[in-house]
Amino acid sequence: MASRKYKISTVSICYNNLDEMIRTCASVDRQLQKPDEHLIINGSDTPEVDEYLRSVKHPPYRRWGNVVNGHISGNYNEGIKRSSVDIIDVVYSGDEYYGERAIEIVSKAFEEDDTLMWTHGNYVQFRGGAWVETGRAFNPKLIYRGMGVTGQPTMFVKREVYERVGLYDRTRKIALDYDMVVRLADEKFKYINYPIIRFFPGGLSTNNQWIGKLEEKEVYKKHKGSSLKMELWFLRSRLLDMFTNTKLGSKIFQIKNKNKELKQS
Repeated sequence: MASRKYKISTVSICYNNLDEMIRTCASVDRQLQKPDEHLIINGSDTPEVDEYLRSVKHPPYRRWGNVVNGHISGNYNEGIKRSSVDIIDVVYSGDEYYGERAIEIVSKAFEEDDTLMWTHGNYVQFRGGAWVETGRAFNPKLIYRGMGVTGQPTMFVKREVYERVGLYDRTRKIALDYDMVVRLADEKFKYINYPIIRFFPGGLSTNNQWIGKLEEKEVYKKHKGSSLKMELWFLRSRLLDMFTNTKLGSKIFQIKNKNKELKQS
């Protein structure tokens, strides 16, 4: 097998969620092509995660570090800075790689195109009472619509991109992913039509979706200025989210997405 030009790092961020971290690690270990590095950034303020990590034997590609900064974007940035390889995927503990070929498929895309700066793919989420696959190609012209279906944990980004556009904005509590997408929108990317990540219910942005959308509006105005089409789109999104969370909306969503529903093992 020919050697690869680009090495890949999976950076896992965890905070007082040992069981979720274990699930993420298991999904990394299931990959047919292992990451060249799996770096766990432990921002917990309780000892369980550190004690566990010290007590078990790890594969040679895994290492971890404890940090104290109290901010998710600070932990993201710490992982990026501590990573030692070319391409970085930042995943929050609890989410997992879907299937066994996620890293292999992403790696192949970078190996085939040296000019590629980042990739993103589909993700599996629990919505409307069912597990469904979500995703479409990122469109820089539609950046006013917010994060949309661009799933941050599916984004594999070259280190040199972070060196150009900067690290995650520590002033953002929820829309830090969108802020990053706006800044790297002009970098060459590839959409991979394959489920890369499975999101599990929970998490800051999942539980505060509308607050996150309001923060996305702030991010857009900061980088792009005010926009009527942005205001109208966010109003549409608000009404759609409210409807989807009703019994009727949930039922219609299930029917509409029946062909996307995935059987879970």
